[in-house]
Order: sequence, then structure tokens, then C-alpha cells
Amino acid sequence: MVQTTAGNPSISDAATEVAAGTPFVGRPRPRARGLAHGLVEDLGEKIRSQQLRPGDKLPTESAIMQAYGVSRTVVREALSKLQAGGLVETLHGVGTFVLQPRAGGVFRLDPGEIAASVDVLAVLELRISLETESAGLAASRRTDEQLVAMRQALDDFERNVVVAGDTVGPDFRFHLQIAESTGNPYFADIMRHLGTTLIPRTRISAIRTHEGGAPYLNRVNREHEEIYAAIARRDPESARAAMRIHLTNSRERLRLAQEAAQQKAKADAAAGTAAPSSDDTPSS
Repeated sequence: MVQTTAGNPSISDAATEVAAGTPFVGRPRPRARGLAHGLVEDLGEKIRSQQLRPGDKLPTESAIMQAYGVSRTVVREALSKLQAGGLVETLHGVGTFVLQPRAGGVFRLDPGEIAASVDVLAVLELRISLETESAGLAASRRTDEQLVAMRQALDDFERNVVVAGDTVGPDFRFHLQIAESTGNPYFADIMRHLGTTLIPRTRISAIRTHEGGAPYLNRVNREHEEIYAAIARRDPESARAAMRIHLTNSRERLRLAQEAAQQKAKADAAAGTAAPSSDDTPSS
């Protein structure tokens, strides 16, 4: 019999039962903020309590769907949030793995960057719609020369991470080259119009300084490599999925930082309101 934790299945046990062909239905805890939020909390707790350890591979999306009785959309949203929180990493076509805990957690926004983050999130929302399809079309239509240009951009990115050089230029070139590889000039026109402001770290200093920069940038480039590999093998669906994961991770990392900054600002304001006024000090 499968053991459960707080009303939810042990994910490793669930995977074993699914693999063995034994039907299993999880019982996700009701959450006011939705099923995805509940799944994030449960899997996150399993990771923090070491029930799922660094290096462990999570079950497939189908196994999690069966274990928790939720849809694929809910599972993908939850995994995206866990990736944004630095708890897991998805390698497309391989699986999702638990990461070593990161010191410092999510990067912190300065109060002055909250307004900028709202606009950056809006741009990321546009990019998810635009570049997901762009990657799929590029996988079908790219030329060998265009693939070489993408490879060069990624190599420049990796080289500059090592020497603490410019990574924004190669990052933008990679995404622009994908747009140009669609064969539809309007994709590239939109990218050129927005320019390097498409890249969140050009506008949010906390992203540039988080964890010294290199660990964050290496994670970004691993996501780039997943996109490149799918385009190289002319796999449109995998290219779309890899691009969506990449941009959704960026959005979720920034959204979490924005929420934390807004909560801190509210707490600071409340503390200031509650502080006693000097007028209340009794006169001698």
C-alpha cells in the first residue's frame, strides 16, 4: 500500500505504482490559490524535507497527473514555479531533477525597481507568445547558416560568462537569429524594435548581481542550449516547449522577486505608520 504525506502521495511511491501499472489516485489538498499552488507547496515541502534529494529525478508529467489527479497544465505550471524558485531544473527530453539548495534564494529587488519589474513582466508575457511560436517555426525553416549563427551566439555567451564580459549582446543575437530563421520578417522586426530591453537583466540590476552573476547566467545558457538542440534536430514541438520553459522561468523568477519586494515595502510602510510620534513624548 502506498504511504501518503499530509494527504498527498509520496511522489517516488506514486511513480513506482504508475510504472508497475497499478492505478493510483492522489488527493491534492484544496488551496485557495488553486491546484498549481497546492502542488508547488507539496512538492516544495518534499524537496525541503529531503524526501526528494538533490539529483533525484521527478516522475513524468503523466505520473504526477495520475498521482495528484490534476491536469497536465497544472503540472507544467507547478514545475515552472519550482524551476523559478531554484528547486528543480528541467532538461527537455530528459526529465526534471531536484537541484542543490541555492544560497540567497530568489534575487531581491530594490524598491526603486518594482515599477520597472512590472514593465519587464509585461514584455516577458509578450515574448512567451511571440518567441514560443518563433522557435517552432525556426525548427522547421532554419538554414544551416542560420544554425551556425545561433551556435556562435551561444559560444560567445558562454565565453563571456567565464571572463565576466558582455552576455547581453550574444543573448539578444541568439533570440534575434531564431526570429530571423522563421522566414517571416515580422518576427524579427518586433525583436529589433524592442532591442536589448527584451533581456530582463538590462533593466533590473538585482538580476545582474544575484549570486555573483555566473550561476544565474549558466542556468540561462543551459536553457538556451535546450532550445538550440531542438531547432538543430528540426523538432518544432520540442523547440516551442524549450522556449516556453526558458521564458516562463524568467517570468516566474522576476514575479517572485517582485512579490517579495512589494510585501517588504508594505511591511516597512506599516512599521513606519505604527512608530510613535515625537509629539506623543510627555513634556518635562
